[in-house]
Amino acid sequence: MTLILLCLVALQLTGIPRISIIDFYGVQRVSEQSLRTALGVKEGDQLPSSKAAAEERLEGVEGVVAAQLEAVCCEAGGAILFVGIEERGAPHFDPLPAPSGPEVLPDDLVAQYERFLDLYRKAFKAGPESTASLAGYGPPAGAEAEAAQQKLAEQARENAALIAAVALKSSDPRHRVIACYLLGYVPPQASVQPLQQALRDPEPVVRQTALRALQAVAKGLEKTQESAARIEPTWPVELLHSIYLGDRMEAAEFLLALTENRDPRALELIKQRALAPLLEMARWRSLRHALPAYILLGRLAGWKDEEIERSWAAGEREKLISSLSKKSR
Repeated sequence: MTLILLCLVALQLTGIPRISIIDFYGVQRVSEQSLRTALGVKEGDQLPSSKAAAEERLEGVEGVVAAQLEAVCCEAGGAILFVGIEERGAPHFDPLPAPSGPEVLPDDLVAQYERFLDLYRKAFKAGPESTASLAGYGPPAGAEAEAAQQKLAEQARENAALIAAVALKSSDPRHRVIACYLLGYVPPQASVQPLQQALRDPEPVVRQTALRALQAVAKGLEKTQESAARIEPTWPVELLHSIYLGDRMEAAEFLLALTENRDPRALELIKQRALAPLLEMARWRSLRHALPAYILLGRLAGWKDEEIERSWAAGEREKLISSLSKKSR
C-alpha cells in the first residue's frame, strides 16, 4: 500500500514525495540504526512504496513486536516519515474489544452530518479523506456551513442517549466515529462518560475523534470550573504510549488544554506515566509535531508558558529535556 499524503502540491510534482525528516517514537532500547537499516529509506529518498512491507521489516528487528509508519506533509521541503515502534516489554496502550451491538444512528442524522461535512470540505478546499472530526467545533466558514452545524448540534442534543449508545456499542466503526463527533455538541452529563470510554475503542479514528470531542466539552466546562473534576486524564495519558501517531498527537493536544490551568492531578499523572514518550516526542526534528510535548514538559518543570515560549524560540529545548531526563532516572 502506497503511503498517501495530504500535500497535493508535492504529489503533483513528484508522484511519491521525498522524505525530508524521519522521526521515531517508542524507541527506548532498540538501536535506531538497526531500525533505519530495516526501514530501507533515508532522508532524501522517496517514501516506501509499500507501507506493509516496511513495517514487516521493522517488526523483524530483535526486540520489536509491532511497527507503524505514517507520512505527514510537509516540512523542510518534503514529507515527514514517522516510524512508531512497540518494543517487547515496553508500556503500551490496550484498547477494548470491538463492540458488536446493532445500534446505528438515524438516517436523517447521518445525512445532516454528511451535509455539514461536505460544506466544510468546500469551505476549506479539503479532500475527500477529511472527516468532520477535523472540522472542530468552532464556527465554520460561511453562513451555509454555520447553519448546517447549528442544525447538527440541535439534532445531537435531541438524540443524546442514542448517540452515546452508538458510540459505545455499535459494531459499525463509521457510526462510532460520527457518534463521538456529535457528542462534542452534547451537554457533559450525557457526553463525558461515553467519550472517555471511547478513548479505548479499537479503532484509532474513533479514539482520536473522541479526544477532540472531549476537548470541546472541556472548553464548555471552563466557565463552571468543573472540567478538572469531570474529565479524567487517565486514558489520554495512556494514549501517549500508543503506536499510532494520531493517538499521541491528539492526546498531547488534549492534555495541553487540560493542563492550561496547571491541574496538579493531571500533571502528576503525566509525570508518573508518560514522561518517557514526551521526552522522545519533544526531541523530534519536526518542530510543529514536537512543540505540544515540549510545552507539556515545560509545565511539568513548573515553567510559565512565557518561559516555555522563550526557551523554544531560543532553540534551547535540549536544556529542559536533558534536565527532566536526568531527574527521571
